[in-house]
Amino acid sequence: MTQGVAYRGLMKDAFVLKYILFFSDELGKVAPGIAQNLGSRRLSNSPCFASNNFASLTEDEKARALVRSMGEILFLCGDNKRIVVATLSVISHNVEGYEDSLKEEVMAKALEGLSIESASDLQKILRVDTYTLQASAFQRLEEMIPVFRSRMGAMLFLISALLSRGLDSVQADRDDPSLPLVTAPFGHASQEIVNLLLCGQAVPNVFDGRMDLGGGMFLKGISRNVEVGFLTLLESLNFCKVGQYLKCPKWPIWVVGSESHYTVLFALDTTVQDENELEERESQIRKAFDAQDQSGGGGFISVEGFHQVLRETNVKLPPEKVDHLCNTGFIVWSEFWQVIMDLDKNLGGLKDSSGLMGKKVFDLYHFNGIAKSDLNGSQITSGGETPVQRPRLTKLRVSVPPRWTPEEFMADVAVSSASGGNGSSGKDTEVAKPEPSQHAPLVDCIRTRWPRAVCNWMGDPPSIV
Repeated sequence: MTQGVAYRGLMKDAFVLKYILFFSDELGKVAPGIAQNLGSRRLSNSPCFASNNFASLTEDEKARALVRSMGEILFLCGDNKRIVVATLSVISHNVEGYEDSLKEEVMAKALEGLSIESASDLQKILRVDTYTLQASAFQRLEEMIPVFRSRMGAMLFLISALLSRGLDSVQADRDDPSLPLVTAPFGHASQEIVNLLLCGQAVPNVFDGRMDLGGGMFLKGISRNVEVGFLTLLESLNFCKVGQYLKCPKWPIWVVGSESHYTVLFALDTTVQDENELEERESQIRKAFDAQDQSGGGGFISVEGFHQVLRETNVKLPPEKVDHLCNTGFIVWSEFWQVIMDLDKNLGGLKDSSGLMGKKVFDLYHFNGIAKSDLNGSQITSGGETPVQRPRLTKLRVSVPPRWTPEEFMADVAVSSASGGNGSSGKDTEVAKPEPSQHAPLVDCIRTRWPRAVCNWMGDPPSIV
């Protein structure tokens, strides 16, 4: 499976998860128009806990989740005004009128011997239908589910998304329209395709908003809230900066990008994204800083931009601190952040003498759809030599320490223990220590969303390749 095809499959899987986890009670309803209403519904302030009774889902409910996910993505591409459904005429004509149980068999026969050697060959047999009414659009998608499950399905869905957006709009979304959207020879999807399926616009960058380069030139990023988010290993390597729109989606579901593959991370509890007072303050300061960052995610801003950040966030730095930060002509986020952590709250900083930052503990789940060797003893074949190859679901226990870094917290624990701080016993201090963290590349991705996160799991480490 190529990276491009894998992403388009994982993209649909991520949206399917949204319906299965958080709207399972609605999947029994036949009315197709309800899907779009669900897609646009926002979370209330109250916590939302997902259903995890997957075994009770019927095949019809699974199919409805898939149809609604596809429809939501395509309507998102079409600005909620229309969708375009691309199928193959040779298949569409053959499956129409058949019972669902026979459609896949008929379609398989229609695909036998079908050869597409060029774009002109595809164009001759491509069938394109446009829908503005939700009911008719979802009915058509439901009829064509066997087509989208076929070996041509990922390509047809991508064509549907591009046509729903409109080819002129797709080109206008991009920074450099001359670059390919899908790269040869392996069919890797560009970030434009990733973002098209996530937010409905084929923008090439993952930061929030757009970056002004001067002279009327801009780099385009994500301009709206999204239902499903995106994290990438590349951010942990400092190759890019993912903005808050993609990091904090409406639902706790993220597509995770690595250098070779895409996987899905999700939670069953929407409160994993809740922020305490200090985290909200951190997000506010970081957002103001990023808005002034014209370095392409490099993490530094101009002196003028720095003063704008101080005004917007009501941070009152001593003059000597301002002079020190500005003496090189630009301000680096890491240095500014250290000053903010050492600045009292009454001056707009984050220093908290109590040391209690609101520890979080929650569960995340990671799914890799590509078959991997499962080395757990219970999964070894009867011969005891060959590991079972299968997709893998891993449950991770995530703990975010109450201080800004685990090292800082442990240092405080040591000091408190030596001085008998606050009269607490050594046993209580021991219990307060964060657990040792297991490590895998996925943890680096998780820490781009929850800095300082400590992750643990049972069995084999989660794989993002």
